[in-house]
Amino acid sequence: MELHLHEWGDAEAPVIVCLHGVSAHGRRYRKLAEERLTGRFRVLSPDLRGHGRSGYEPPWSIETQLGDIIETLGDTEPRAWIGHSYGARLILELCAREPERVPLAVLLDPAIQILPHVGLDFAQEAALDHSFADADEAIAARLASGAPTPREFLEEEAREHLQPSADGRLRWRFCRSAVVTAYGELCTDPPPPTVLPAPALLVHAEQFGLVREEQLDDYVWQLGDRLEVVAVPGGHIVYWDAYEQTADTVEAFLARTAIA
Repeated sequence: MELHLHEWGDAEAPVIVCLHGVSAHGRRYRKLAEERLTGRFRVLSPDLRGHGRSGYEPPWSIETQLGDIIETLGDTEPRAWIGHSYGARLILELCAREPERVPLAVLLDPAIQILPHVGLDFAQEAALDHSFADADEAIAARLASGAPTPREFLEEEAREHLQPSADGRLRWRFCRSAVVTAYGELCTDPPPPTVLPAPALLVHAEQFGLVREEQLDDYVWQLGDRLEVVAVPGGHIVYWDAYEQTADTVEAFLARTAIA
């Protein structure tokens, strides 16, 4: 499937591909792209299958998602890949299967592998029908979940990612079945840390805990100085909840490592 693609920057510049997480969409990278990346790069960020404005048809497996990404990019040769959560797991899988496609990797609070009971909780919540009378109600629901996300990001999210349904209610723009499937896939065994190219960057949200301490220890033990690990405050969506710290870290890493 050819995916809906969000693009920023000079068409002739070196390419960075950004992959979003479960229930999200490619345009979440707009601020990072426009403010920090497009001075040197062209940024491509697809809506994954079952998300945003891409097609929703199954299957929704990791294998299928990787095939969609490769088909969408065609003969593009990315200089670097940035992935958040599920998007970071997809980068790990791509490194394992076609390492020549990933010269540089940035993992933002990666969902390396989630524990089965956590995956079950996430999947059961995602399977529920969440609908809203208006954008303010949708934003209030997100804030009530306890995520430390600035309201300005949620207002932009509501403009981009809410859509009206036949019953007149608003719902987030993703396929619930695809999201449930993704959480199941994230409980499977991941590739080993050594599939990552060197150097690599891992940014994790120290308050959220999706990246477990034993996973960090394993990555550091296996990769050593090939891996830069940075902890940022706030919640899981680090490019919202700790935007400045995350953007500074990513920008500095790319300036040192991605040859323009």
